Amino acid sequence: MKIIIAGAGKVGETLAEQLTAEGYDVTMIDLRAEVLEACVSAHDVIAVHGNCAAVATLRDAGVESSDLLICATGNDEVNLLTSVTAHALNKHLHAIARIRDPEYAENTIHMRSHFGLSMVFNPEKQAAEEIARLIRFPGFLQRDTFAKGRTEIVLLRLDEGHHLCGAALSALPTLVKCKVLVCAVLRGGETIIPTGSFVLKQGDLLLVTAPTENLSRMLKNLRIVKHKTKSAMLVGGGRISYYLAEILDKSGIGVKIIEKDSDRCEQLAELLARAEIVCGDVRHRTLLESEGLRDSDALITLTDLDELNMLVSIYGSNWGVPQVITKLSEVEDSKILDSLPVGNVVSPRRLCSRSILRYVRAMDHKAGAAITVHSLAEGAVVASEFLVTEETLHRSKPLKEIRTKRNVLVASITRGVTTVIPDGSSHFEVGDFVVVVAPSEAGINELNDIFA
Repeated sequence: MKIIIAGAGKVGETLAEQLTAEGYDVTMIDLRAEVLEACVSAHDVIAVHGNCAAVATLRDAGVESSDLLICATGNDEVNLLTSVTAHALNKHLHAIARIRDPEYAENTIHMRSHFGLSMVFNPEKQAAEEIARLIRFPGFLQRDTFAKGRTEIVLLRLDEGHHLCGAALSALPTLVKCKVLVCAVLRGGETIIPTGSFVLKQGDLLLVTAPTENLSRMLKNLRIVKHKTKSAMLVGGGRISYYLAEILDKSGIGVKIIEKDSDRCEQLAELLARAEIVCGDVRHRTLLESEGLRDSDALITLTDLDELNMLVSIYGSNWGVPQVITKLSEVEDSKILDSLPVGNVVSPRRLCSRSILRYVRAMDHKAGAAITVHSLAEGAVVASEFLVTEETLHRSKPLKEIRTKRNVLVASITRGVTTVIPDGSSHFEVGDFVVVVAPSEAGINELNDIFA
């Protein structure tokens, strides 16, 4: 499949990295020659220098023979014009565009066909929605959904003094009081697919899968959540803060936004009637103290500077804020982040690239290929969702009778609207959705790859 990416910024480069790794032919367009050179050096892509909305540039990129166009420049108007122009040159082309302005986003939803768009993505809105989910389920470092939202895999850390430390996994159903499955444990850089006799230790990272309705019960019974979030302090008044404030307000959570730009503060005050807007610079620590940081249930740092977000998050953690969430655009070294009290980390570009990859895989629809793939725990573990077809081996056979590869686990089976955490007597049939968890190096690209 031939894919054109218009815009070689953060989102474009992330997509190029992931799409080329999966074997797709990728061409990148950008006006900045030095940025294109860096992309060509780092990834196996073809570079076209020029205006991505121009007919000549699109033809140079091979738009007439391409399957998919991803418009990922930083300008909404350019993305829309590029999609319209490309669609005029290739009526069968699928097009995806980044639309960030709320007014454009609303218009585009109703006029998608006129713009030649198959999908619209908004990194800031996706980040806000992810942060809202993390606030709803505090205690999880990461959450990923499968089977149209019916199954979730969550990541949590056993901190010092946690009552699961020293417990064997066989005792987990008694402690949790609902059916969950520990898919993997990360300990000292090693990924372990555990058995029932495995004993948990302080510092372990657990990947747990459960039907969505069991998550709240699990958090409560594990005593991870001690109180409901009633107030949130947002540092930075950008688009993510705007979208997040809207979502939190609908959930009955009080919002305070701290932003240093006075003009932006006035805009936010007009847009968000119930949010408290404070004009000030968070680099002055007395501001955070005077605005009630210590009494906040959640601190979310959303400025454009990764370093400032990390510093404010560390400060909030040291003050004992129950939940801290940090937006990072560049810093993604897990070893650095694990050593710092920055709470949950959210990367807008990673979130949107994940949703685009799902669309690409659905377009490609290779027989047996994964429908959804999530990289978990900074890439140490991969969770893949597969559709069981006539070509799938060992259908209708109990799992206890099937030999799978080492360190590969069937985490859930969804049949219709019912999701089960499987045991030895479970089986899968044609039409089922199966989630498989394995270390990233296991190379599970299709469902039949799991069998020994």
